[in-house]
Amino acid sequence: MSDTVNVTTQSFSDNQALAAALAERVAQCLREGVAVRGRALLAVSGGSTPRHFFERLSREVLDWARVQITLVDERWVPESHERSNAAMVKAMLLQHAASAAQFVPLYADAPTPEAGLATVRARMAALSLPFDAVVLGMGNDGHTASFFPGGDRLPEALDIHNPVRVLPMRAAGAGEPRITFTLSALLETRALFLHIEGEAKRQLLADAEAGVGEAIHFPIRAVLTQPRVPLTVYWCP
Repeated sequence: MSDTVNVTTQSFSDNQALAAALAERVAQCLREGVAVRGRALLAVSGGSTPRHFFERLSREVLDWARVQITLVDERWVPESHERSNAAMVKAMLLQHAASAAQFVPLYADAPTPEAGLATVRARMAALSLPFDAVVLGMGNDGHTASFFPGGDRLPEALDIHNPVRVLPMRAAGAGEPRITFTLSALLETRALFLHIEGEAKRQLLADAEAGVGEAIHFPIRAVLTQPRVPLTVYWCP
């Protein structure tokens, strides 16, 4: 029996249809934020999966000058590095209409995430949470954000009562050291989305939802079972 709370899935025929629908939904969240509070805040994920979504979202019509965009997590590399999520977001999302938005990076110019942590925490403390939308992704190992299996600070990161907004993270599967929002911070959002593509990830997510075998330990399960925010999964083959 599933322990998940209020998880719904939207399925699409291909990644272009998914990207269009998710972009429209997120843009509506941002418009509502601007209309109600005069500003909006969005957290997105890196990697290759959201590229089409970013391109679609960048063309949505709204008052982008009142929107702040940050990342759910980041590799501890400068924007000049080929694996920088910030560089990808700037190249794919902060274009067209969305070029007027303000990007708030998680990386700081320091040799390690620990050394840059005070700077990053001060930067994130200045953000006016809650988020209007958070868009998560998921890896083939069941990680989301930088909540990697075996991560050195994984219990802290997944604790929904932890008041800390950002943490460093190191894990064998992560490659570089990381900096990540905690789950408790990401759940301070008006809308929560998970964007996945492919049959393998759909099955992995189903196993995590059901708590089957090793999937009961996948970090994504913490998102699926948390009681605070409804989760909408956007999926295509």
